[in-house]
Amino acid sequence: MPAILSTRLRMSSFPRNLPRICVALGFPTVAELNCAAEREYKDGNTLLEFRLDHLEDPANAAEFVRKFRARYPEAYVLATCRHKHAHGHFSGTVAEQADILAAAARAGAHFLDIEIESAERIKPKIAELRRSASVIVSFHDFEKTPALDPLLRRLKRIPADAYKIATMARKPNDNLRLIQFVREQRGERLIALTMSEMGQTTRILGPSLGSLFTYAAPRQAKGTAPGQISAQVLRSLYRPEKLTSRSRVYGVIASPVAHSKSPVIHNRGFQSRRIDAVYLPFLVPASQLGDWMKLAAGLPVHGFSVTIPHKQRILRYLDVIDPVAKRIGAVNTVWRRAGKWRGTNTDTDGVIRPLARHLRLANASVLIAGYGGAARAAAVALSDARAHVTITGRNLKSAQSLARVVKGTAVALKDSLPKYDVLIHATPLGMYPHTDRCLFEDRIPAGIVLDMVYNPSETVLLKRAKQQGCAVITGSEMLLEQAVRQFEIWTGEPAPRGAMQTALDQALIMCA
Repeated sequence: MPAILSTRLRMSSFPRNLPRICVALGFPTVAELNCAAEREYKDGNTLLEFRLDHLEDPANAAEFVRKFRARYPEAYVLATCRHKHAHGHFSGTVAEQADILAAAARAGAHFLDIEIESAERIKPKIAELRRSASVIVSFHDFEKTPALDPLLRRLKRIPADAYKIATMARKPNDNLRLIQFVREQRGERLIALTMSEMGQTTRILGPSLGSLFTYAAPRQAKGTAPGQISAQVLRSLYRPEKLTSRSRVYGVIASPVAHSKSPVIHNRGFQSRRIDAVYLPFLVPASQLGDWMKLAAGLPVHGFSVTIPHKQRILRYLDVIDPVAKRIGAVNTVWRRAGKWRGTNTDTDGVIRPLARHLRLANASVLIAGYGGAARAAAVALSDARAHVTITGRNLKSAQSLARVVKGTAVALKDSLPKYDVLIHATPLGMYPHTDRCLFEDRIPAGIVLDMVYNPSETVLLKRAKQQGCAVITGSEMLLEQAVRQFEIWTGEPAPRGAMQTALDQALIMCA
């Protein structure tokens, strides 16, 4: 019996050791598809989805599948030829679509994915396809997350080896509903996820909750659906194949959140300490914080970082707030203990520790530019350290309001500012992608400059400060210090500072 045929027969159902990450490959030519498939396989990704509908001529697909399987017999191939009526690219008849999939199965594809819209039209053909490969009947909604139980009932009217549901996440509760649905369907062979950046939660956690596998994008190309993470990042940073239903979930809530380096820092920390936990980026728009807290309780999330725009709004959802955080009026660290949400502010550590390496804080003069949550943390921490605090910014009234909290002073933002011992820049100005901006156009009014912006690692402000002979403290130093304290609060263990620092440095180099 030919090697490919015997392997195909053995793989007529889903194997126990099936990889948990499927890399989705959609390219217009066979040459491009082959190049990407070989690269991903050599990177260690052995479950590959070939989106045959992306090819200029899907009729060429079977020969490509045959040759690829002959070269890489250990690879698992999932063939998909999504029709236009289901947001794919194939425009032929449904019968032609089925013929292309059947040819791919004969060529050695282990799994076939056919959308419900096509499957319902050729129901008798599905049984025929299942004689050659395992068939996944799938449903996609690129607009919303509808009621899920009726969807599964519709899918199961077509006998198949597995069922796939992919919907669009518009709010955190869409993720929660899908996660609860997957948990309830533990006995089913199911692949379920939500799309969009907000839906990345389900892409990472899906396999640990009961989904057969998750989908990822190739290393050097865009994904085939919204929210796909590159397989390299998924495997090295989030490691879904190692997560279980008992793994602890942490994360950062922000809007935007894609730029955050906190997942890099904390996941490396967990890995270094061999802690069964994962840290995720949660995109939470300002209007959806309450909805996200329901997701946090339902997952459950054990702790999370808080940044723009939620540091002050989060207070109303907490049961216990640290006295210093209460004075600051902002929280950046939340954890759950004894069924209660507790909050504190580790931005204070992020400011005090780096500055204390440069000067004695008592009686030092400090100018803080900004009056948001991070600025408030810096002002309170420095006031407690007996520094003389001055607040400035484009809105003098807001500056005066914060100055009153710390019994400091407020000044208008102008060129005639006196020279201070320290300048702390606590606004988003200069942050990626607007990296050419700077609050201080000419003279930097301090001998030491701490810029809370960490992406880019060297902002225009820091470049100018260096040129003027100032000592500089990057935002990454502050980010690391506050993250170290968060890690200790969440885990009760000493933070692996060296490993976390290395991870952050590597991430910033890649962004440069």
